Amino acid sequence: MVEIKHSLNFVTEFDETHPIAQQALALPESDLIVVLERMLKDLLVPALLPEINKINENGSYAILKVVA
Repeated sequence: MVEIKHSLNFVTEFDETHPIAQQALALPESDLIVVLERMLKDLLVPALLPEINKINENGSYAILKVVA
């Protein structure tokens, strides 16, 4: 089996005047990226899995997977 990794780029825009955004932006950037990626995964994966499963039902030559 050969795996091809995809690279999807997401951008989060913060309103720097909002108190919660200010707290987030006070984190080191590497930590903030980890938090945002975890949140995105937690929110999107459950919604995407049914669609991914539909795509894969007829997968004779390739299967799409979500990798943590």
